[in-house]
Amino acid sequence: MVKHNNQVPNQHFHKDWQRRVKTWFDQPAGKVRRRNARAEKAKRLAPRPVNRLRPIVQCQTVKYNTKVRAGRGFTPSEIKASGFKVKEAQGLGIALDKRRKNRNEEAFQANVP
Repeated sequence: MVKHNNQVPNQHFHKDWQRRVKTWFDQPAGKVRRRNARAEKAKRLAPRPVNRLRPIVQCQTVKYNTKVRAGRGFTPSEIKASGFKVKEAQGLGIALDKRRKNRNEEAFQANVP
């Protein structure tokens, strides 16, 4: 990128510039190749969930605390109570939130089958 308010340089292609030009004629073919590879990987890994599995949590403020929503992830104790190891659960597409705490038994039982 040219810096400052200079005159735009006039390129004089005296040398054998055709050999030094980088072409992208294979760009559309590469796009097709990547798309086919993604489709094949999706077939190979199917069936798998589109999104991660998330817990049911209570909204926080007075205005919204009657509602429930999808949380960031399950606590390690919820995952262990479900019969999974934490690393195994993450590999299966179950979200983990190490910061979340189980403060009451009802919320814990809602997220443990």
